[in-house]
Amino acid sequence: MKHEELRAKAMQKNGVKAEYEALELEFHLLREMLKTRQEAGLTQTEIAEKMGTIPLIITEMESSLSSGNDKYSPSLATLKKYAEAVDCHLEISFIHN
Repeated sequence: MKHEELRAKAMQKNGVKAEYEALELEFHLLREMLKTRQEAGLTQTEIAEKMGTIPLIITEMESSLSSGNDKYSPSLATLKKYAEAVDCHLEISFIHN
């Protein structure tokens, strides 16, 4: 079964779609982080060095965003450092529903 087929099947189960939608912001942020890190050609270790931290912090940050686990929820300051490490800047917006 392909990923999209599995996702479509899972979305039909009670509560799965609501949970998925509740985590969409985190998933979007993770996709953006991974994309910019890949485009910059950097590893988690290299990002950690640029941020002045250890690779485990980057691993935990990326994995917590992908799982929705609040064990390590990055602060705005940390996200800003990450953005700078991949030669970007951080933008945050409030958008009316």
